[in-house]
Amino acid sequence: MSKAPLRPNDLTKVAGLPAVRALFANRPQDVERLFYEERFKTELGGLCKQMAAQRKPYRMVPTDELTKIAGTPLHGGVLAVAKPRPVLMFEPRLATDWAKAGKPLLLLDGVGNPHNVGAIMRSMAFFGLEHLLISDHPEQAALSDAANRVAEGGADWVSLWRAPFPATLKTLSQAGYRVAGTALSDTAVPLEKLPRDKPIAFVMGNEEIGLPPASLAACDSVVMLPGSGKVQSLNVASTAAILVWELARR
Repeated sequence: MSKAPLRPNDLTKVAGLPAVRALFANRPQDVERLFYEERFKTELGGLCKQMAAQRKPYRMVPTDELTKIAGTPLHGGVLAVAKPRPVLMFEPRLATDWAKAGKPLLLLDGVGNPHNVGAIMRSMAFFGLEHLLISDHPEQAALSDAANRVAEGGADWVSLWRAPFPATLKTLSQAGYRVAGTALSDTAVPLEKLPRDKPIAFVMGNEEIGLPPASLAACDSVVMLPGSGKVQSLNVASTAAILVWELARR
């Protein structure tokens, strides 16, 4: 039986040279179409050869046409239309395997802005973290064209997992992780005082209201980033970058 043709809604748009390069590096078979401005003609020669070998269309287009195809002027002169990278379903057995390997984790519970998700995946890829878990919170954003664009290729280097919260937080704790939620709380400890006796799983909540109470209660520790006090908090993506650096450093 032949496969049904892909519909536009089955595909995602990956814009910008770093993101398109990461896409071809990880899953070139998923690229369906490639568009680029003339200034990238030489630089994309190898990728065009891959498209030709797969008998898939690629085309040099003027900027205004590329903007129409991308649906935004923020395309960086290169655009790939591809099958979306799947969001994987988290299985409890993975927690034990990851904990034994000492793999640090970042978890998002209700982070609703796809630009923030993309920025977080970019930070994770930069520092070499492999796994991002997102909750079943109704406001939680996953991958999108916007997230892919902001991630600058990070979305193809970081595995994205969907998991039920707060149950998964308890699973990670039982598997050997120290699950640390981030919150502005009187009980929160400064980041530098968080014990280093276990692999860490940091949990971050919604941009407006933070972590849901049930998820916060399931954490082993609550941490905060001490600041000057002149503003209350950082943007969630900025906070994540600091936490990711801390995870990579450990």
